[in-house]
Amino acid sequence: MRTVLLSGGSGKRLWPLSNDLRSKQFLPLLRNAEGNAESMVQRVWNQLKKAGMSENSYIATSRSQLEVLQSQLGQDAAVIVEPERRDTFPAIALASTYLYSIVGVPLDEVITIMPVDPFVEDSFFHTVQSLEAAMLNANAELGLIGVVPDHPSESFGYIVPVTDHDQETEVFKLVKGFREKPKLEEAQALLEQGALWNCGVFAFRLDLMINLLIEMNLPIQYEEMIKQYSKLPKNSFDYEVVEKLKHLIVTPYNGTWRDLGSWSMLAGEMQQPVIGKGVVTEDCVNTHLINELDIPITVIGLSETIVAASPDGILVSSKSASSKIKDLNGDSAQRPMFEERRWGSYKVIDYVKYEYGYEVLTKRIRISIGKNLSYQYHQHRNEIWTITSGVGELILDGVYKTLRVGDVVEVPAGRRHSVRAITDLEFIEVQNGSQLNEEDIVRLSLEWQDILLYVEQTG
Repeated sequence: MRTVLLSGGSGKRLWPLSNDLRSKQFLPLLRNAEGNAESMVQRVWNQLKKAGMSENSYIATSRSQLEVLQSQLGQDAAVIVEPERRDTFPAIALASTYLYSIVGVPLDEVITIMPVDPFVEDSFFHTVQSLEAAMLNANAELGLIGVVPDHPSESFGYIVPVTDHDQETEVFKLVKGFREKPKLEEAQALLEQGALWNCGVFAFRLDLMINLLIEMNLPIQYEEMIKQYSKLPKNSFDYEVVEKLKHLIVTPYNGTWRDLGSWSMLAGEMQQPVIGKGVVTEDCVNTHLINELDIPITVIGLSETIVAASPDGILVSSKSASSKIKDLNGDSAQRPMFEERRWGSYKVIDYVKYEYGYEVLTKRIRISIGKNLSYQYHQHRNEIWTITSGVGELILDGVYKTLRVGDVVEVPAGRRHSVRAITDLEFIEVQNGSQLNEEDIVRLSLEWQDILLYVEQTG
């Protein structure tokens, strides 16, 4: 069995910490068994390792999330990169062609799809592993996992099984289908029918998707699918596939499952009330403060409240109303002010765009020990770096230099450059020019050894 984890999300529901480049699954707000901070994706990947599933697992993600994935998981995770963000059907179609034509997975092998960020017990992954046998034994087209509800909820979709299910194998045939986020009264009635929460996990044999792509006159070779990706219908897998199938089964999971998609739900799993600089006074009840800014925040006399602050903005909300942020989170065109990359991270300190078109952007950049920026140049901007912490190694148009605290480096437009952190390295970068965005980067080489070779060959 192969497992594909879908990593997407627009970053709206956990604003201001999440944004288009750093969705909720990358926020380091949970704690592992050792008490260290970890993100949802790190937690799930570690659980896959414990279950012996990581070597046959892949993460399907957009290009904008690739570097933060590499930063948090290293090179352990196999990543399938979508050319553009679309929906779950295109993502699963792309992953299927990758497994078929690049990895060489047999057509009769079971492929399991799941979200990258469920908050579950380790036993959940044993239930995932059981899907393969359940599907094959029932000769089903699709197998699902349904969470046994502990209360009626309007927040989740429901899987409705037939009532005469097999108690011994705990496999249900689906004949009534699904209910999407019903009202509370209907949710209670669904529970009485034995309905399960839909947790977004399903499995199918690879030939299901490959044959469907052939029927739709779409490519089944990965390289060609990449070229034609924009032609795929921008629809969910549920709409394009699940609703058209007739023989589906579901296996119940009776354990902890949380969708940490809102500040209220996420705060419930946080082990401490304050993360970052700040104080929550004792007269606050069930109030959480998450602060990524360098200035302290003090919360006094507020109960059932979430206070979250980042370079992107500040949120103060009652927990019960915090989900409204997805519709009220300000100007969607605002540039993300914090980004985690494969080499470290940066934070925007200041940005000004003048009426005559000239822009000035100031960043604090951190490069982790042993990591490096790509060998690159810019066409529309100049940069000035001031080294504030650590030791690094600079290549500027083929010339090497050691960087130390207090050094100032000028990088005019068109100059090829890279820097590697000998120790953890931090510097302030001031950009100026007519176009200050990530598109104004021409990358010549990525890894340090390849950069050295490139410089030796080209001078």
